Amino acid sequence: MIQFKHLCARCKKNFVLVSRTQFPVCYDCQKAELAQPIKNLKMKKLFAIPEDFYKQNAFLREIKMKYIRFGALTEKQVEAFKKVAAELRAQKKSAKALP
Repeated sequence: MIQFKHLCARCKKNFVLVSRTQFPVCYDCQKAELAQPIKNLKMKKLFAIPEDFYKQNAFLREIKMKYIRFGALTEKQVEAFKKVAAELRAQKKSAKALP
């Protein structure tokens, strides 16, 4: 998949890596929306990952925003979220292991 750097469509300050079909929005512009409280304990536990993961990966931010907007996720969305979060954890551990 080809990705390009575009200026954020909201603040016009930060560059964001996006594919052709994505809307360019940086983490700083989405931070307030992502900080909304989640009442469901199961989902609260799912979304309790380090903030760095949300900064690095627009897909994780998109899934959380969909949950906040619609109040539910499909099983495939939950599984994809878990898979990507696990991959980021593994990358973080491997980066720490290297001297």
